[in-house]
Amino acid sequence: MSTELEDVTEVEYRQLRLENVVLVGVYPQGAQEDAENSLRELAALAETAGAVVLDGVLQRRPHPDPATYIGRGKAAELHDLVAALGADTVIADTELAASQRRALEDVVKVKVIDRTTVILDIFSQHAKSREGKAQVELAQLEYLLPRLRGWGESMSRQAGGQVGAGGAGMGSRGPGETKIELDRRRIRTRMAQLRRQLRDFAPAREAKRAERKRNTVPSVAIAGYTNAGKSSLLNRLTSAGVLVENALFATLDATVRRSEASDGRVYTLTDTVGFVRNLPHQLVEAFRSTLEEVADADVILHVVDAGHPDPAAQLQTVRDVLGDVGARSTRELVVFNKADLVDEGARLVLRGLEPDAYFVSSRTGEGIPELRAAIEAALPLPAVEVRALVPYHRGDLVSAVHSTGLIVSTEHEEGGTAVHAHVSERLAADLAPFSR
Repeated sequence: MSTELEDVTEVEYRQLRLENVVLVGVYPQGAQEDAENSLRELAALAETAGAVVLDGVLQRRPHPDPATYIGRGKAAELHDLVAALGADTVIADTELAASQRRALEDVVKVKVIDRTTVILDIFSQHAKSREGKAQVELAQLEYLLPRLRGWGESMSRQAGGQVGAGGAGMGSRGPGETKIELDRRRIRTRMAQLRRQLRDFAPAREAKRAERKRNTVPSVAIAGYTNAGKSSLLNRLTSAGVLVENALFATLDATVRRSEASDGRVYTLTDTVGFVRNLPHQLVEAFRSTLEEVADADVILHVVDAGHPDPAAQLQTVRDVLGDVGARSTRELVVFNKADLVDEGARLVLRGLEPDAYFVSSRTGEGIPELRAAIEAALPLPAVEVRALVPYHRGDLVSAVHSTGLIVSTEHEEGGTAVHAHVSERLAADLAPFSR
């Protein structure tokens, strides 16, 4: 995704160098606080991607400049600031049009990228599985396709013209195809391959999900803003041993772990990719297969960073994405994580945002027992009530009732185990011969 204007020939130097960046944003009247929070988040994104943030610039104007994003005078100021600080990249806190990026590059004389490019770069660094890498590459190509640019002779035709392509002379004349058209065709071909590849991954995931549904194993999806502590919470609830890192988008691939309620029912907990404000549309599309875990869940554990300066925006951002993937009607439990970092006054404010929320700390364990009880209470009850006398040689049925059903009572009698429970329709059919 690099668009550097100067060639860096020393490979070793290029690998070790951290980019020095300056951030720039535009906000309308009355939105300064939101713009500052967004710029702070962009700084965290840039640092996660491996850059050193030197400074940030905000401009108040009703609409971004259609030519250079910021006004002409501010762009000249930005050029002077970049030269004085020795920065080599400018990051805009929005998604820039190709023409805006080129025009701003012409003024500031260094590489200009946007927020979407930074997020895609982080995803490409953190993708580990084959599916994750394919999803990220597809999102990058979707972003790159309308932004291709030609450099000098690379815009010329591959064949045709007075002396043919590259001065090849007679015999080489033809209709020709510009280099940029050729690149676009290659990108579209590669995107088609990646989409087929992602479709091929789907059956395995569907089979696992169908097996859980067949055995009526309820699922709980942990969703939330990036770096809210979702993986830490999963580890605390299940001892899952999932990677925990104080970094944005440390988790890309959905992680499913088995857990057991106090009444013996089995359910799954799924850690999913984090969200962020202005999450690129390409990523929502590319990661739709991963986000299906959220859409198909019985309960969503919506994790919010209690210490964040703008938790209301986090809540709204996550709910917008949940709506995009069709999970708006799913039962939601709001959890304010990192509660050990906030005082009572802050808790009162957060309680005003979400009166029924739970306060937990993955680090200290505060509130975890109450959260477990809330998850168990929110799990859907099995559909059929049964009373059966199960012979002792059919202990497998009693075990299935314990693991997937809700036990009301059990008694050991002379003829077998007397069971009163709520179970799935499939298990009720298996127990039907022994009903009483």
